[in-house]
Amino acid sequence: MSKRPKLIATDLDGTIVRHDGTISQRTVDAFTSAHKLGIEIFFVTGRPPRWMHEIRDTFSFGEAICGNGAMLYNLRESKVTEEWMISSEQQIEVAQIMRKSIPPISFAIESHDYYHREKIYVPRWDVGLDNVGVDRIEDAVRGPAFKMLARCSDGEFTSDQMLEIALRELDGIVTVTHSNARESLLEISALGVSKGATLAKVAARLSIDARDCVSFGDNPNDFSMLSWCGRSYAMADGHPDGVTFATSVAGPHKEDGVAIVIEELLQLPA
Repeated sequence: MSKRPKLIATDLDGTIVRHDGTISQRTVDAFTSAHKLGIEIFFVTGRPPRWMHEIRDTFSFGEAICGNGAMLYNLRESKVTEEWMISSEQQIEVAQIMRKSIPPISFAIESHDYYHREKIYVPRWDVGLDNVGVDRIEDAVRGPAFKMLARCSDGEFTSDQMLEIALRELDGIVTVTHSNARESLLEISALGVSKGATLAKVAARLSIDARDCVSFGDNPNDFSMLSWCGRSYAMADGHPDGVTFATSVAGPHKEDGVAIVIEELLQLPA
C-alpha cells in the first residue's frame, strides 16, 4: 500500500500560483494540513528571491529553492543560505556561442541582489529594474550570477525551438531549460544545477529517500524534479512533455489540481 509522503515539493507559477498571481485557499489549506502532519514542504521555483515575498506572506512554513535550483532561500529570514553560480567566464562564453546559433537572441543576467539586461532585451516581469541596459551583456558581467536569461524579443523562435538549439550548443557548459513555452525565453544555470539536483541534495540532508518525495510541476524546468521523485505529478494544463517525466498527472492548476492530490495523499498511512 502507498504511504504518505515525507516531503512535498512544488513549482509555483502555473502549478499552485494562478496566472493572475493568486493562490487558492484550498491550496493553502492542503499544504497547511501536510505541514501539520510533519511533512517537509519545499517551494521550488525559477523565481529569484526578490519575487518570493508573496509566498512568504501566504505560507508561514516551508523552505524555498530558487533560481531553478541555483540557491536555497530561507523564507522566514529572507536570506540566501547557499548558492551555485555561473562564473563570469561562462556567462561570456554562453553569450558568444548563442549569438552565433540564434542571431536575434538577447540576454539578461541576475543574482539575488542585481539584474542587468541588454538594451534590446525586452523584460516582461522586471520592468524598471534596469531601464538603461548595455549594448552587450558582457559589459554588465561583474561576477558570478545564478541565472542568465536569453530571449528572442521578436518571437522568431519559440522557447522549445530555442531550447533544442541551446541544449546542443551549450552541452557540458551550463544547464539550460525554460519555464514558459509562449515567452521565447531560456533560463540558464550553472552546469549540473537543476530543481531536481538541488531537491535531491536537501532531501539527502533530511535523510529522506526519493521514494518518499512527491513533486508537482508544469514546465521543462520542473522535469528534473518530476523525474527524481518517487511520485510526481505533471499539471494537466502544463507543457505536453510533462507526462513523459512524471509518474502521474494532476488536474489543471486553475482547478486546484495540486490541492486535490495532496488531500488524497494525506489520507494514506504514514
